[in-house]
Amino acid sequence: MSQVQSPKSDSPLSSATETGVVIPHSPRWHQRLAAWLVYFSIRLVAATLRYRLTDRSGFYDHPPAGQAIYATWHNRLALCFTAYFSHARKHNRTSGLAVMVSASKDGAFLAETIQHFGVQPARGSTSRRGTQALRELITWTKRGYDLGITPDGPRGPRYVVQNGVIYLAQLTQLPIIPMSQKLDWKIQAKSWDRFQIPLPFSRCEIFYGKPIHVPREATEGEREELRKKLEQSLKEISPD
Repeated sequence: MSQVQSPKSDSPLSSATETGVVIPHSPRWHQRLAAWLVYFSIRLVAATLRYRLTDRSGFYDHPPAGQAIYATWHNRLALCFTAYFSHARKHNRTSGLAVMVSASKDGAFLAETIQHFGVQPARGSTSRRGTQALRELITWTKRGYDLGITPDGPRGPRYVVQNGVIYLAQLTQLPIIPMSQKLDWKIQAKSWDRFQIPLPFSRCEIFYGKPIHVPREATEGEREELRKKLEQSLKEISPD
């Protein structure tokens, strides 16, 4: 992979929000315990689901597939690793998956949880440590990892893609692959994202959309068009 060059004045890194050095919160003992219980519960429920794959990407037609950025809505987090490991991971030879996780206290719990799945957290968001987190993710790509992003997280609005994933794709030159799931039986939390909790023995359809490429020299207007394209693609494969 080509080396990331020094940012220009209108580049993603120079335009990312930088509010000073923020040290991510570490998980407390009760968060560690809760993270293990959540991981165990997800694995238990996921084992009962009846899966169907709809892959529209064409990305895996000639394996092994290369590295990619996997984008999924925040309310689909419960099964996003199941979706990744059940299909993408079987058809590539990357080193694994690294994802951006908020530097907040809630992010500490989520980071602890995803590590049980064998996923590497990069702590930050668009509001805290945004630039540092982007650089951390770029470092993971240099180590051969895929990246995972919830483009409407961590605070929404729901189903609105933020600019960060487009910046990241421009810097890394990795394709963005929209990924989502549809559950027949689920509980939807009363949170901002209407977080989806799968119920045992539900039917789960996993969707992969067509890759989106962001040219290295993409202008602000071109990035906005690609942001809208990703948002529309994710909405199309995310029936509620």
